[in-house]
Amino acid sequence: MRKKILIIDDDEELNELVSAFLSKNDFDVITAIHPTLGLKLLKQHVPHLIVLDITLPDKSGFEVCKEIRQFAQTPIIILSARGELNDKVDGLELGADDYIPKPFEPRELVARIQAVLRRSEVHTITTIQAKTLKSQDLLIDVRKATVYTDEIQLDLTTMEFEILHLFMKNPGVTLSREQVVDKIRGIEWDSIDRTIDVLISRLRHKLKDDAKNPKYLKTIWGSGYRFVGEVITS
Repeated sequence: MRKKILIIDDDEELNELVSAFLSKNDFDVITAIHPTLGLKLLKQHVPHLIVLDITLPDKSGFEVCKEIRQFAQTPIIILSARGELNDKVDGLELGADDYIPKPFEPRELVARIQAVLRRSEVHTITTIQAKTLKSQDLLIDVRKATVYTDEIQLDLTTMEFEILHLFMKNPGVTLSREQVVDKIRGIEWDSIDRTIDVLISRLRHKLKDDAKNPKYLKTIWGSGYRFVGEVITS
């Protein structure tokens, strides 16, 4: 079955070029040059994946991404002409699944789309089969994608949840930044070290985990990070 892709980008010429290339690669493509229309088409057509530009009229792609995540978990690939690290981290924390800086090769976009769609299908399967993980006062309910400390639910982004889940599934194992990216997204990003470091820092803050005396995530200098708490599966 041909997968349906929604592109929300105010560059009409780019939309036409990308649409033509994606169509040749067995995708059905819907485009919108305005975020309001894009959100309307999302609800009408229920695409398999969204390609979302950051710079849009009236509201930013970040705002659109946040709005989408309030009612849908459709995979999102963010595009940005700036290619800045903060754009990448902000997009991922709002629930985007990947990030591509402009300009890009259409073949790269196709490869990213295919990779995200594969991960999305696998994630759906593992979510159904997943169990509850507990370490001290920290609890993950993977089926509901929720995290609690002292029975208080934390407000984690999709990326933060996936990183914490990955480490709790591998307690005592040192994972490099590259391994974290590969396990969660399955592809390489630019500025991997800094991106993962920023996300780990924000996750620690929400967990109230002291980096100098960690209960959960310990920095292994020169290697990566390790979950140091004992994990109980139930």
